[in-house]
Amino acid sequence: MRGRTWHAIILWSLIAILAVFLVYPIALTIRGGFADDPATGRGFTLRHLGMVFQDPVLVGGLLNSLKIAATTTTLAIAIAFPLALLAAKYRYPLKGLWNAVILVPLILPPFVGAIGARSILGREGALNALLGTEWDILGNAKFFGVVVVQALSLYPIIYLNASASLANLDPALDEAAENLGAGAWRRLFRVTLPLIRPGLFAGATIVFIWSFTELGTPLMFDYYRVTPVQIFFGLREVENSAQPYALTLVLLATAVGMYVLGKMVFGGKAYAMYSKASRAGGEKPLSGVAGWAAAGAFGLVTTLAILPHLGVVLTSVTVPGRWYGTVLPESLTLSHYGTALGEPDSFRSIVNSLKFASAAVVVDLGLGILVAYMIVRTKVRGRGLLDALCMLPLAVPGLVMAFGYVAMSLRWPFGKDGPLGGFASVLGADPNPIPFLIVAYAIRRLPYIVRSTVAGLEQTSGELEEAAVNLGASRFTAVRRVIVPLILANLIAGALLVFSFSMLEVSDSLILAQQQKNFPITRAIFGFMDRLGDGPYIASAMGVWGMALLTVTLVGASAMLGKKLGSIFRV
Repeated sequence: MRGRTWHAIILWSLIAILAVFLVYPIALTIRGGFADDPATGRGFTLRHLGMVFQDPVLVGGLLNSLKIAATTTTLAIAIAFPLALLAAKYRYPLKGLWNAVILVPLILPPFVGAIGARSILGREGALNALLGTEWDILGNAKFFGVVVVQALSLYPIIYLNASASLANLDPALDEAAENLGAGAWRRLFRVTLPLIRPGLFAGATIVFIWSFTELGTPLMFDYYRVTPVQIFFGLREVENSAQPYALTLVLLATAVGMYVLGKMVFGGKAYAMYSKASRAGGEKPLSGVAGWAAAGAFGLVTTLAILPHLGVVLTSVTVPGRWYGTVLPESLTLSHYGTALGEPDSFRSIVNSLKFASAAVVVDLGLGILVAYMIVRTKVRGRGLLDALCMLPLAVPGLVMAFGYVAMSLRWPFGKDGPLGGFASVLGADPNPIPFLIVAYAIRRLPYIVRSTVAGLEQTSGELEEAAVNLGASRFTAVRRVIVPLILANLIAGALLVFSFSMLEVSDSLILAQQQKNFPITRAIFGFMDRLGDGPYIASAMGVWGMALLTVTLVGASAMLGKKLGSIFRV
């Protein structure tokens, strides 16, 4: 009885924490969209929402965001699904290598990749120099520039989910359909797709919401007629105008509505199978031209996907003004890397990101262990609610969360007259957004550590913990001395993901950090892009440091989690 009481206390304490730092900011955003007085959040009106839909610029921004999300998701599926089918069903030359390098785009967020894309796709960029053309993609086709960069950055999320779903299929089902006379295309659409549809939908959902609410990539392409950018610019008047609240509410409602609609139409229920035969045993060898064609498909996609990364690297070593109208830079230098680490503004931003990301890891490790223990090891009521709350940040746009923390900073106990106004604030003459940044990073990346820890606990027998308790150890000691060492690889893998994605978080960094002394690395990169002369080159060098960091952490997490890495990116 005493143990169950403590379990209930811990569980509802965790739910209370998530209610304050996850649900409350979202609720403030929703309330602000309906509030008659934006300064106090009082009253109720639909006027602000009506004004959003009456403004052709804002409506156009919403439609553009939906077009970007739909096109990006479609293109990402078109890229990832065929590759996942090849990886699941066939053996071909260098398959192990291609399965690893196909995930390379995850090491760089679209926001930073857009820097390299500008050098390649610009009017005087490498592509036009190579082909002898004058395509003005960054001037007349910014929409497609944003879509291509995002699709080539995000398709690995769909690939991971599709591969995991295909790996769980029993090959006997496909063989039975073939024996009944069904052709390859019929088996694909009538057997394979219905069985993996929930997993495919899970990956597509992440890509759709990510691209729909992406702030950094449109900013880097100077494509401002999209809702996230309009919200970003609206922060200047958030204390006196309800329009940013209403616009953010429309963004949230649209994202949730599209998710629910997609779930009803495409999600469906998962089909249980009586057996899961070894996928390796069901693989068919491809030799000769067919084998090298399969390998070539992976090579082509990987080459296209790393072009923005290559553009960032080349820009980072180019002498300012010496990559203009040529395929490759005419003069190289490594001085930008020294500037990125030696200049006060850039070095401070790197240190800030290291501090904020490390603090987020500590917070998430504590919360993740407790949450996973409550979900896996106890039967206390409310576990399902706790699990759902922990996964909510994957479904709620990061931009909405960031705006919610801005709204939170304007309300009691923060704000001008609140007792914590001096401890944490986002706006004002001398704000201190650091607590909000740490909390935002931790809450946004909590699903990664929870899913990773849950996977470890599910593979660890509870009898080991009970044996330690029976020998006189307290429950806390048993968990600390027995369970934590056994799931240490899962904890490290989750912590690596939290750290690396926090280091390169875009929405929270751009919105919450308003003064240079508090800039994280991504906010500093955005600032350097507006600096004349060597600004874009220093920004690229900082992006390369970020790529190196994410490469190491994702390789480490993949080695520890293996195929379970795909479950990290699920709603």
